[in-house]
Amino acid sequence: MDKYLENAKNLYGLKEYELSEVPGHEGGRNQIFICKRNGIPQRVLRFSMLGDRKFDEYLAEAEFVHYLAEAGAPVADVIPSLSGKLVEAFSEDGIEYFAMLFYYAKGMLISDNGYRYRDGASLDEYFYNTGKALGAIHRLSKAYKPVNKRPEFFDKYNPGYIDKLIPDEYEELKNAIGERLECFRRLPVNDSAYGLVHFDFSDGNYHIDMRTGDITVFDFDNCMYCWYMFDLANLWIHGTGWYQNEPDPEKRMEGMKGYFDTVIDGYMSETDLPDEAFSQLTLFIDMVMIENIVDEFECSAREGEELDPEDIEDAAECLIKHIPYAGFGSD
Repeated sequence: MDKYLENAKNLYGLKEYELSEVPGHEGGRNQIFICKRNGIPQRVLRFSMLGDRKFDEYLAEAEFVHYLAEAGAPVADVIPSLSGKLVEAFSEDGIEYFAMLFYYAKGMLISDNGYRYRDGASLDEYFYNTGKALGAIHRLSKAYKPVNKRPEFFDKYNPGYIDKLIPDEYEELKNAIGERLECFRRLPVNDSAYGLVHFDFSDGNYHIDMRTGDITVFDFDNCMYCWYMFDLANLWIHGTGWYQNEPDPEKRMEGMKGYFDTVIDGYMSETDLPDEAFSQLTLFIDMVMIENIVDEFECSAREGEELDPEDIEDAAECLIKHIPYAGFGSD
């Protein structure tokens, strides 16, 4: 067994657990192990070793997750090591590892159930519960007073970083992103609209208890200070899969309106947002597309590969040509 894994098992008292690695996915930053006892998943061990984040950033993530869990949010809590640390840092063979242990989120990914929701319940229940889970996280975020602080949106999404990351051959795209960044700068930054958000809230980062419909959220690895609407816009984009096979663009958008209205109803059962935030949904969808594009370039750079233009062409076209709703309502 790799030395770093054996080290972590000692730090967290996992000797009695069977550890199995989760297959990596494109763009994944971490190495994940499911920890089972008697064949039942009970813990999740995560290693981060890219070297692009400091210990305090991982600690800030862990502190936020623990705060949310302690306050009753539907999240998978972090588990301290045997020495009481929320994050363990150690080096093996010249590589610095940051290890964190979490409770296993009850339930399953909806993708692992063939995108079928629980028997006897409507998709509206699922959409509502998704919004409600996010609303609970945002409600508590508005009251959160951090000890260690996660990055702000503009720490990363700024003209200097974009210009350095994206090659000049994508000049039109860079200009379109720069234009949106100017729009983002004009958005209100206050406690009701802006705070610490998940920044990757989607059906790949929560489990559903198929008996009750309860949702448990995990993977706050990308959490940062941003507008709360970003998480909602990300939910909008990830909801398009439910209606993408509808050939009529008007009916597609009607379906999306019903979906998102139900998400918002769930969200508003926990917290609210200023009316103007909802009216700027299209701008925040553009923000999500920019995040996706930036991620594609970052992943290619980490792998030492050239970006495949097809991976970003749809989002880039929408930004350059000002096509709203990520092009979903277009023919």
